Amino acid sequence: MKVLGVNAVFHDSSAALVVDGVVVAAAEEERFSRRKHGKRPVPFSAWELPELAMRWCLEHAGLTVDDLDAVAYGFDPSMALSEQEGEERGLRDPWDHLRTTYASRAAGFLATALPGLDRAKVVFVPHHVAHAASSGLAGPSTTGSVLVLDGRGERGSHLSGRYVDGKLEVLATTELPHSLGLVYESLTDHLGFLRSSDEFKVMAMASYGTPRHLEALREHVHATGDGRFVATEPDWSRFAPRRTPAEAAATSAEALPAEHADLAASVQALTEEVLVDLATWLHEQTGDTLLTMAGGTALNCVANTKVWQRTPFERVWVQPAAGDSGTALGAALQVAAEGGDTIRPMGTAALGREWSDDALAAWLRTAKVPFTTPGSREALAEEVADVLAADGVVAWFDGRSEFGPRALGHRSLIAHPGSPGNVERMNDVKGREQFRPIAPMVLAERAQEVFENGPFPSPYMLFVHDVKAEWRERIPAVTHVDGTARIQTVSDGSGDEPDESANPGIHALISAFERRTGLPVVVNTSLNTAGRPMVDDPRDALELFGSAPVDVLVLGPHLVRRRSLFAS
Repeated sequence: MKVLGVNAVFHDSSAALVVDGVVVAAAEEERFSRRKHGKRPVPFSAWELPELAMRWCLEHAGLTVDDLDAVAYGFDPSMALSEQEGEERGLRDPWDHLRTTYASRAAGFLATALPGLDRAKVVFVPHHVAHAASSGLAGPSTTGSVLVLDGRGERGSHLSGRYVDGKLEVLATTELPHSLGLVYESLTDHLGFLRSSDEFKVMAMASYGTPRHLEALREHVHATGDGRFVATEPDWSRFAPRRTPAEAAATSAEALPAEHADLAASVQALTEEVLVDLATWLHEQTGDTLLTMAGGTALNCVANTKVWQRTPFERVWVQPAAGDSGTALGAALQVAAEGGDTIRPMGTAALGREWSDDALAAWLRTAKVPFTTPGSREALAEEVADVLAADGVVAWFDGRSEFGPRALGHRSLIAHPGSPGNVERMNDVKGREQFRPIAPMVLAERAQEVFENGPFPSPYMLFVHDVKAEWRERIPAVTHVDGTARIQTVSDGSGDEPDESANPGIHALISAFERRTGLPVVVNTSLNTAGRPMVDDPRDALELFGSAPVDVLVLGPHLVRRRSLFAS
């Protein structure tokens, strides 16, 4: 089957293409439109489609709409709460019914966006089933337990289940208004950040606080022992005053108010408690060795690590596009599996756009940018390693862009981890809050020498590990205030087995950097500036390089030095 998956109802609009059970392409609309998250998750925007991402997926595969067997839409309006049910459950948005109305007309909107599409090919996939399939089918095995938590779907916020040979059995769900994701979103807003966008900032802030409100908050949020939970929004002002966005943006790490950090720490600890309880209950039902996770809550890498540490599952695999963007992929996989296709593991998050070496050179010539092309990957790595060892900052653009919110060595800003000032420097380059940590990429074969108390390999930056004591002073830029780091392991991809950590170019770079510094680690953060989507195409890369204090731009095999650009 050829199935195009679409996520459009809430946020992180995206499209994905699955052909005969193989994930061929997947991308967020924001990478094309340059609108962060594609759109805001309000009912009035539910009609908007990821038109650019959908068309690119088809173009990438050389398909037309006539070739498609199905278009899988990651929301089922027939399951949604009615307006009366929403009011009875205390949901506050009086316009929520518009979301269902627009979703019910998705076939017409899709046929307009993709002329010639047969509306009968549009299939609705329940939102949390789409999340579940994005991990349970795309992960390392189509048999295993699956845990989904997010803000909301049609009428719930959680699904626990099990895939057996690609078929899902739902074991537990939690209905709205109870939602761990919505509680976390609400706290995000109270702390002065943008909800449904900046929840990761709350996770970072939590490391600076003490969870002293945990007991009081358990009155509002707690697991119920049967695979479900209670989660209702407390009066946050009981614990800390509301902050304005301006106050939040101006706060440094040193001046972070203890009352707000303590509240963040308390809700983070509570989130971890509930997730561990749900996963433990799920294991009691299934006895599986593998747990896969998806939903926006699964982007909480600190909580993911607690699940790995404190539950009986031997392996925890988290969808790299765990948020709503991943439902486009999951919806397509679910329909393909139901159609009889054998699903292959996705294997990598590098599922977006790429350009040939010649096309990248043409971009540079058109922009009249002086560049060099070292003769090999190894030669390029040696030149860039010299820049990093001298404490330069490198913009790295290579191969297919990543699907999901993490930069994984294809659209990355890279720096020296041994310079403590690089935390402030990189946050300044990106224009973001100073309490935010920056993360390491590490050679897979050296990772366990430097880090501990987390799963290995860790290819998608979705778990935190403790930095070993003897390394903390050696790599201070990537050691968070609590002694942890959100690592990405990188291999050269030379083994016989499928390897999700494979990135030969980055592996060569880190190896060259280690020969100069003794550090098998580099700083890695996303190639963008605050409030903007990650760089996706060569124009985006050149615009960032021209406006940010970056020393070198790597564009595929080509190398641009800032001094040569501005000297010419």
